Amino acid sequence: MGFFLRLVVLFAAAVIVALSARFNPGNVVLFYPPYRVDMSLNLFIVALLVVFALLGLLFYTINITKQMPERVAAYRRSKAEREGNKALRDALKAFFEGRFGHAEKAAMRASELPDNEALAALIGARAAHHMSQFERRDAWLAGVEGDQPYKVARLVSTAELMVDAHQSEQALGAVKELNANGTRHIHVLRFALKANQQAKQWSEVLRLVKALDKHRSLHPALSMRLRELAYSDLLSDHAQDAESMRRLWYSIPQEDRLRPFVAALAARAMIHLGMQDDARTLLEKALQEEWDDRLIIAYREAAAKEGSAALLNQIERCESWSVLHPTDPELALTMGVLCLHQKLWGKAERNLEQVLIYATSTSCLREANLKLAQLNEQLGMQEKAASYYRDCAQVSTQKMT
Repeated sequence: MGFFLRLVVLFAAAVIVALSARFNPGNVVLFYPPYRVDMSLNLFIVALLVVFALLGLLFYTINITKQMPERVAAYRRSKAEREGNKALRDALKAFFEGRFGHAEKAAMRASELPDNEALAALIGARAAHHMSQFERRDAWLAGVEGDQPYKVARLVSTAELMVDAHQSEQALGAVKELNANGTRHIHVLRFALKANQQAKQWSEVLRLVKALDKHRSLHPALSMRLRELAYSDLLSDHAQDAESMRRLWYSIPQEDRLRPFVAALAARAMIHLGMQDDARTLLEKALQEEWDDRLIIAYREAAAKEGSAALLNQIERCESWSVLHPTDPELALTMGVLCLHQKLWGKAERNLEQVLIYATSTSCLREANLKLAQLNEQLGMQEKAASYYRDCAQVSTQKMT
């Protein structure tokens, strides 16, 4: 329909021009001696319009010709950008599909475009890392070092990849640079935690676990396990004397000191250093907060000297606890051992025999039989002692099998 409308308009214009020319009697004379050209005004106007049209076409052609190099360069840039973006999409697709060789090759093509170079390098580094090509990984990462907008992305990727490769020093270097840059989000804290765990920097592990727990970013079981590992190392290896042990103990947060595994570890470390009184004090405080067999076992190991007031105080405490926990085998065993040290033969025997009734672990049962054998041996009851020794051996044999 539009075509017919334009055709009608064209014919109408032609008719108007023809009618206008009919009533135009003017002439134009061009005189260039010895030549003279006469023409109608209408023809002159048409010729003039044609000349202007040809001049316009000529100037347009010249302008287009001058712009041709720029147009060609723009076309090439556009083509390179399309190919680079396509290669970048191919690299991401291949990476998420697990085709890391294809991803790295596509990243090489994508890196030819300057705007994609940094992002393609990060993809290439991750792809090379998953193929255990660590030299190529490091080369890819080195190519991003001068790109300031991608600095954080490079450092986070470096930390993650180095942690995965158990290269804790490089990972900690990247984390340190991230912290200096002000980047401390949860993702970075997780990598820092893993790197410090690999480097066995347990003080820093405890700090990071506490920080992640505030954000609820660690599973409670994992948090507890990391705390156990950290305190096990700190309390076992870093206390060389009583004074350093006390400093270390008071550097531990109050809420952690009352945790059973921390209190039990600290107590054993103190016992090893001859600090039985301190060990008993902290164990008694921890047992008031939470009843735990690990604490009772450590309390038994921290027994005071024979005949001392401290030993009698231990027995009295165990008697008060037995009212609340009458069937606890570890508590009964502790009572029996302490009474044995104090030479309270009857009370020791009753508690040790109670262990045989309620014991659920072979270690507890074996130790009860051993102590009963030693008790009867001291009382001169050799046959009964031999019977308990046999029972102790049988329990040990059952454990081995």
